[in-house]
Amino acid sequence: MLGLLLLLITATSSTATPKAEPATVLAAAFNEQVSRLTDRSFKVKEAAAQAIAETGDARAIPLLKALLAGDLYYRKDDDRIVYVAPAGSRGWTLTDALSGEALGEVGRRDVRKITVNNRMRSALRTSIAALTLASPDPALRLRAAREMIGSDDPLVINAVRTQLAVEDDKPVADALALVVAIADLKQPEAESRLAAIEVLHGNLYPQARNALNALLESEQNSRVLAATKAALDAIDRKRQLNSSIETLFFGLSLGSVLVLAAIGLAITFGVMGVINMAHGELIMIGAYTTYLVQQAMPGLTDWSLLVAVPAAFLVSGAFGVAIERTVIRFLYGRPLETLLATFGISLILQQLVRTTISAQNVVVQNPSWMSGSLQLNPGLALTYNRLYILIFGLIVFALLLLVLKRTALGLQVRAVSQNRAMARAMGVRSARVDALTFGLGAGIAGIAGVALSQLTNVGPNMGQAYIIDSFMVVVFGGVGNLWGTLIAGMTLGVANKLMEPWAGAVLAKIMVLVFIILFIQKRPRGLFPQRGRAAAD
Repeated sequence: MLGLLLLLITATSSTATPKAEPATVLAAAFNEQVSRLTDRSFKVKEAAAQAIAETGDARAIPLLKALLAGDLYYRKDDDRIVYVAPAGSRGWTLTDALSGEALGEVGRRDVRKITVNNRMRSALRTSIAALTLASPDPALRLRAAREMIGSDDPLVINAVRTQLAVEDDKPVADALALVVAIADLKQPEAESRLAAIEVLHGNLYPQARNALNALLESEQNSRVLAATKAALDAIDRKRQLNSSIETLFFGLSLGSVLVLAAIGLAITFGVMGVINMAHGELIMIGAYTTYLVQQAMPGLTDWSLLVAVPAAFLVSGAFGVAIERTVIRFLYGRPLETLLATFGISLILQQLVRTTISAQNVVVQNPSWMSGSLQLNPGLALTYNRLYILIFGLIVFALLLLVLKRTALGLQVRAVSQNRAMARAMGVRSARVDALTFGLGAGIAGIAGVALSQLTNVGPNMGQAYIIDSFMVVVFGGVGNLWGTLIAGMTLGVANKLMEPWAGAVLAKIMVLVFIILFIQKRPRGLFPQRGRAAAD
């Protein structure tokens, strides 16, 4: 088609302008085909788009992409093809699609969109992908090859075969081989189909599995049928393995959230013996701090989260110290009164947020580096937000462990938790340690709120969803034991995700709760009981 088009253009131009250069001829052909896009007939526009792709003009790819995206218009007064961009609420900023000249602003009624149908969209994707195959950038060629997977257009397949013969980048070559193999499943020769099945054996692209299933329904040759079934079995085994890895990842991700939510509670509960029902609201304060920091840094979403982490620690920590100094210090040794008092504090904090910020949920935007997913293979992708939160949870755990093991405050906290009376006799100011410990636990709860703000909407009641889970993790792991909290949180997260596919989310939580109740009956002090004063009590 391209040769015929060039022949016609050359013949025409040789009659009218004998001295025209080939580049000028091709540019004129490109401009002529672009002008045909204003036709009302989809067939005419489809043919014009195909001819535009075949010219090989450098302007073809952006123009076809704009046509596919619905950003290609023409001016009503002179049919000039233009790109549009919003200009206020009632106008467009125009750019000439052929020359790139800025044409100023017009009203929205002064231009008309060049519409496409589903058939044209499919053809446009194929044309854009075929043009991109010639790119020197391997990433662009790989994206183009993936867009061609499943295409049965002979021209496209021939272009892919030609590129495959010279392709030196392995991922691109594998994708091109997949395109060819799926097309070869329709070859009349059994040997060609068998060779294609061998290429698709164990391939995780959905198009490969769909093509093999289609072949399984129509194939008559016994050898091809056997090879198809073997290839599908290999694909299903890999899919099951990837599904298990994904479930494990989601379980560890949930476990990291539980650890972040519970680790502050493990400190305060273990050292002070305080049943803090306001712990969930301290998480909520950390999440709202993230929201307020983001509002205070418009246009800097990628950096606001880094500022929010220390800010949430300080704000929630300050609330924790204030709660300990004004309420908790008068209730030591009276667990029931402490529970009731902190429950009342939780209600006060919820109402404070409703009054000062909003009673409605607010949304915290994810930074760009936490958006999207890490594609390990065609059947397995790990979302960046959960991956970063998993890493973040482990970092917080390591830093907290370092503080408790390598600092004077950590030594005093461990001394008070193991034997308060002896620690006081040795000169440790237990009241100060209690306040700092409560503030440290509250600050870590605030950091947990930063992480949770990236997974869910932030609202006044968000902390209530995690307070029970936090207590379960602390009790299961062993009160006051950080390693126990880490192992318990990860174990419960993985167990929950393993049961969800067949039990459902609600029943899975109930089953985990029943398991913990039965476990506590057997081991009241949890997986890793604390030694010292806690063990004696």
